[in-house]
Amino acid sequence: MAKIPFPTRRVTRARALEELSILERTYPHAVTALDYRNPYELLIAVILSAQCTDARVNLTTPALFAKYPTPHALARAKQHDVEAIVKSCGFYRMKAKNIISAARDLDERHDGVVPREREALEALAGVGRKTANVVMSVAFEEAAFAVDTHVFRVAHRLGLTLGTTPRRVEEDVTKLVPEAKWRFAHHWLILHGRALCKAPTPLCSRCPVAEICPTPPIIAKMNRARASGKR
Repeated sequence: MAKIPFPTRRVTRARALEELSILERTYPHAVTALDYRNPYELLIAVILSAQCTDARVNLTTPALFAKYPTPHALARAKQHDVEAIVKSCGFYRMKAKNIISAARDLDERHDGVVPREREALEALAGVGRKTANVVMSVAFEEAAFAVDTHVFRVAHRLGLTLGTTPRRVEEDVTKLVPEAKWRFAHHWLILHGRALCKAPTPLCSRCPVAEICPTPPIIAKMNRARASGKR
């Protein structure tokens, strides 16, 4: 199937706010799908979730945290033992190295406590802006907006942004959403991306935003072109 192009223009601010309002009503109880009991477990789960589904991470972390329940324990783990546990998450060698290193940083620099501050979080091994934003918004309920592949795709399809980087998408969307709602808006977009605005084929006929979304006309045009080419 041909790749669905993103809109080439942003929607008006009024239209963007209407789209986001619909998503807020559609996903009023949106929360992370990752299972965790404390900030340490969330941090490790988010690192493991890169290019992996949350469902797969949730199948992996119980065994990981049973064996390494604290940063102190994980910091002293042997890499091949951790690799064996996280192998199903993909990129397991790199992820095992990153979570051990992050745990070591927590243990040695923060007495085993996950910091709340962005700068301190991003200084941890294997932690970038997206991971820091997730931990800040979910574990500590701070005003932060994380951009993953679902958020990037849905924000573009809705015409909320033309940003070519996650940071630019973050900046564009947070200009539209009150700061108090940043930590929820991430979940509106990610859940919509998982449920309906899928890649590569969005379920536009079931989408509550379809009537005002700039992307369905693009899909219709592509379908007409394909149908014409078959004649």
